[in-house]
Amino acid sequence: MTIRLLLADDHPVVRAGLRAVLDTEPDFTVVAEAATAERAVELAPDADVVLMDLRFGPGMDGAEATAAITARAGAPRVLVLTTYDTDADILAAVEAGASGYLLKDAPPEELSAAVRTAAAGQSALAPAVAHRLMDRMRTPAQALTRRELEVLQLVGEGLSNQQISRRLFLSQATVKSHLVHVFAKLGVDSRTAAVAAARDRRLIRR
Repeated sequence: MTIRLLLADDHPVVRAGLRAVLDTEPDFTVVAEAATAERAVELAPDADVVLMDLRFGPGMDGAEATAAITARAGAPRVLVLTTYDTDADILAAVEAGASGYLLKDAPPEELSAAVRTAAAGQSALAPAVAHRLMDRMRTPAQALTRRELEVLQLVGEGLSNQQISRRLFLSQATVKSHLVHVFAKLGVDSRTAAVAAARDRRLIRR
């Protein structure tokens, strides 16, 4: 059986590199490429597996595209392929319905195996990603929720509580409540310390 692939990444060089690797596999066929997340959603029905980056330019991101693709009946599997291994990115992708999560430095044989695993309807996680998810399961009381991670990521990008409330469609009181929980879980007492601690632990992007 031939596995039809869609490559979704905004960097042409990355797409060309992926195509060169995947074209060597006799059971793979790259049927399309997408430079934007929106285009990936449009082309997804033609594929069995979508290799999805998380960061694109302005507009929809990879997690949003993954959610849009997997919400359809008979949807293809989405295998996230990214450089980011933070809790915030991993949770966003998994909750959006991704069947797998690999890092771009994965060796070709690991990538090919993950594509076949995803196509078979099973989960394909990079070892480092699986380890992070297991750590969260072992200490659920200390783990930041996806919403707390979203709020903290925006704090790290320099947004005020008011700006965060608008971005996430939350009240400012709810944003403050999330930050109180974040401070308690991280053992800090300021926004700056929270961001520094979260980045050190690879919970959010730098």
